[in-house]
Amino acid sequence: MKIEELDFGDTPWGEISLRRRWDRVTERDVHEVKLGDDFLMSSQFTTGERELARIGLSAVAGTSLTVLVGGLGLGYTALAALEDGRVTELTVVEALPAVISWHERDLLPDTVGLAADPRVRLVRDDFFDLVRAGRADRTYDAVLVDIDHAPDWLLRDDHGDLYTVEGFARVAAMLTGDGVFALWSDEPPDPEVVRRMGGAFASADAHVVTFPNPLTGGESANTVYLATRPANR
Repeated sequence: MKIEELDFGDTPWGEISLRRRWDRVTERDVHEVKLGDDFLMSSQFTTGERELARIGLSAVAGTSLTVLVGGLGLGYTALAALEDGRVTELTVVEALPAVISWHERDLLPDTVGLAADPRVRLVRDDFFDLVRAGRADRTYDAVLVDIDHAPDWLLRDDHGDLYTVEGFARVAAMLTGDGVFALWSDEPPDPEVVRRMGGAFASADAHVVTFPNPLTGGESANTVYLATRPANR
C-alpha cells in the first residue's frame, strides 16, 4: 500500500502529518491525519462529522445563523454547516496552524474552497482555553465540537474540564437564548455525559449515527450529543 505524505510538521501536541493512500476496498483515495502515533482522523468515514452539523443545526430555529465549530480537522463538519442556507457566519476555532494551512492551500479535495468562503473565518486558538477563559467575543446560535475522540478519551488531559457541568455551562454562556450545543464522540452514548449536559441546558440527549462500513461488511456508529436552550435564560 503506497502512502503519500502531503504535509508534516511539529506541533505542541506532537508531530502531525497529512497522508493520502489508495484504499483497495473502497477504491478511492483516503486522506488521514496522524498526531504522534495516534490516527486522529480520516476521510474514509465522514458521516459522523457531517451529522454533527446537521443534527445540531436542525435543532436551531430562525434565519441568519451564526455558528462556531470547535476543531477544523478535515473540514467535513464546517462544510456540512455551510450547506444549511441559514448560516451566514461560520467561525472555526483550530489550535494547530498546520491544519488551517491545509485548507488555505486546498490540499483536501473534498473541501476545496472552504477557507475562501466569505462566510468562513478560520481562527487559530485553543477552543478549550477560549471556553475556560470566557474569551468568546459574541454569542452563537450553535456551537459544534469535534476535537477529542470522546468525553473520556481525550487528546490532552487539560481538555477534561469541558466535559463537566461547569464546563458545559461555560459553553452555554456562549450561546443565544435558544442556542444549541452539539458534541461528537466516537464511543456509544454515555448517560453521565447527558446528565452533565442537562445540568447546564434545558434539555440534553444523545443521537446514535450509524453508517455502512465496507471494511467490516457491517455497520459502524458514532454519537452526537445535543443540548438545547441554555439553563437560566
